[in-house]
Formats: sequence, C-alpha cells, structure tokens
Amino acid sequence: MFIVPDTQANLIRQSLLDKNETIAVAESVTAGLLQHALSTIPDASRFWQGGITAYNVAQKFKHLRVEPLHALAVNCVSEQVAQQMALHACDLFSSQWGVGITGYATPQPEWGNELIAYFAIAHDGRIVCSEKINIPEDAEPTSVQQEYTEKVIRELVRHLSGM
Repeated sequence: MFIVPDTQANLIRQSLLDKNETIAVAESVTAGLLQHALSTIPDASRFWQGGITAYNVAQKFKHLRVEPLHALAVNCVSEQVAQQMALHACDLFSSQWGVGITGYATPQPEWGNELIAYFAIAHDGRIVCSEKINIPEDAEPTSVQQEYTEKVIRELVRHLSGM
C-alpha cells in the first residue's frame, strides 16, 4: 500500500482544511490505492469524502456518467474518461476536489500493450489538471499502480499548494 509522505500529507491536509474543502476519488487502474492513500492522512475524516473504484465501462457509465460510446471505443482509457471520472466524483461525493484515473497496469495486446494512465484533477466543477502517464512496459503491475498513485498525489499537492 502507498502511504503519502508526511510533507505531502501535511500539505494536502492543511490546504483542504484551511479552505474548508473536501476531496473524492474515482479510480480504475489504481484499484483503491488513491483512496487508501488519502484516507490514511491524519484528520482525513475532516476532508476526505470517499471514493469509488469502477473497473469496466458499465460501472463507469452507471456510477460516473462517462460517455459510453467514447468509453467503449477507447476501452475506458482516455483523457476524456479521466476528466469525466474526476468531475463526477465531485458530484457523487459532494466535494470541491475530485480525482479520476484510468489506464493499464498490465499490457493489453488488443490496445497496443502500452502501460499508460490518464488522470484528471477537478476543482469546483472544472478540470485543473489532466495528464497522461507512461510507464516502461516491463514494469510489474503493483509497481505500475504505485507509480501512478505517486504521480497523482504529487500533482494534487502541486495544485493545492498553488491556490
């Protein structure tokens, strides 16, 4: 499991508490690692609203309102899907901040074998960050998930501290 380093945890905690804001997560490829990471920050109950792990198109459509035709065409792995997940995590959990991430932790021959993820961070109904992460194809799945989680936490810290 990934534990947010103390300096990052303190910044996330203090930034959200100072602004009386909350955060929620919609994840797929990280399979709950982001939820675990955020929920273990001290005083998380004061800013952590919750999260959802939705692994397939049906669940992403049902719970996160991703656009189904696009999601099917890209196997749910695109910048658009990550953005929709982030925005709808905010709606689903009534939070100001939302994170969405989708991608591959193992090679998928029918989708090019790339180990990629797209993530997005939303704040107050708009996307403030949206990026693609590439990982070398020989990486172990748990390492890939960990690396994705670390990258998202770093970007979240960057955006919270820039406010």
